Amino acid sequence: MNSIPKIVILGAGYAGILTAQNLQKKLKNNEADVTLVNRHDYHYFTTELHMPAAGTQPDEKTYEKISNLVDEFKIDLVKSNVTEIKPEERQVVLEDGTLSYDYLIIALGGDPETFGIPGMKEHAFSIRSINSVRAIREHIETQFKEYKKDGDETRLNFVVGGAGFTGIEFVGEMANRLPELCKEYGVDPSKVGLYNVEAAPSALPGFDPELVTYAMDTLTKKGVTFRIGVPVKACDENGVTIGEGERIESKTVVWTGGIRGNHLIEDAGFEAMRGRVKVDEYLKAPGHENVFIIGDGSLMIGPEGRPYPPTAQIAMQQGERVAKNLVATIRGQQPEKFVFSNKGTVASLGKGEAVAVVAGKKIKGWPAAQLKKVVDARYLFVIGGLGLVLKKGRFL
Repeated sequence: MNSIPKIVILGAGYAGILTAQNLQKKLKNNEADVTLVNRHDYHYFTTELHMPAAGTQPDEKTYEKISNLVDEFKIDLVKSNVTEIKPEERQVVLEDGTLSYDYLIIALGGDPETFGIPGMKEHAFSIRSINSVRAIREHIETQFKEYKKDGDETRLNFVVGGAGFTGIEFVGEMANRLPELCKEYGVDPSKVGLYNVEAAPSALPGFDPELVTYAMDTLTKKGVTFRIGVPVKACDENGVTIGEGERIESKTVVWTGGIRGNHLIEDAGFEAMRGRVKVDEYLKAPGHENVFIIGDGSLMIGPEGRPYPPTAQIAMQQGERVAKNLVATIRGQQPEKFVFSNKGTVASLGKGEAVAVVAGKKIKGWPAAQLKKVVDARYLFVIGGLGLVLKKGRFL
């Protein structure tokens, strides 16, 4: 290893940006060279993407330039796509060059998990990036415009596959947005259908049953039609086939049914389950003392014997811990094990409505919706201080 170790961070999502920020705070001058690689020059707030996708919030509210979040005198920013990871050679291949490293942090986020459903990759949208949500919003608006021309009522059916957090939050925003579009384009609201299809026996799987019931009742009153315990069997350009052959004709299918780790992880030879690597208690990849995998690509088992869901909360805590442990390692000190601290869970149901569990307490309705804003503002404060809260926060 060189006298000054090279640290490479792949990805500037929640896990990657927190790793970079904590390294720049804790490392002294010339203790390490740190490089942050990301395909875009901005960091986006994944937990808010459902709003610009539905058109209820401008997309510029959900991202910030990375150069405004890290000190470029301490962190070398490289805008590029990663094409290959070579752990044995300690190299990362980019589309325009190669980086060598002594320590590698893989925080590349995830890919949509379609579970092999025919046509899903080809015909469904996914909420995964700023570009993808722009495409969804524009497509939805186009359906109203085209309906006024051709009268095809299937354009007014909107299908969301998956009723986990992303799916529920997205249909909540859509339930607010669709009446506005009906008014704007002079469309009879009774002709519009909003469907949420979930293979599991419950929406928001694993969430408190009382709050799940509240969420479904609230969204049903807003016009959402739930098909729970009914799997999507196929997707095509004209809609979806669900259950035992039932059809929902639609020109708009948005898939939120799950994510898997980035394909580059499996391609690199790491042993993975759906693209996620079961990391050790220090967040290291098995057999690789110098490779850390955090965020959506990591798999950790909780005390109840079930994997932790890949949330922003755990990704942030992993980023902070990896940074502290890298600094400790460089200084010859003992690293600490990662222990997840669950701060609670909040799911938005559209404007003025949400459900939450915090410190074992159930919260619903308007108070939970305000809590959601506080949670989002807290993250903005962590990565960018009060200035970013004022710039990107939601106060109404």
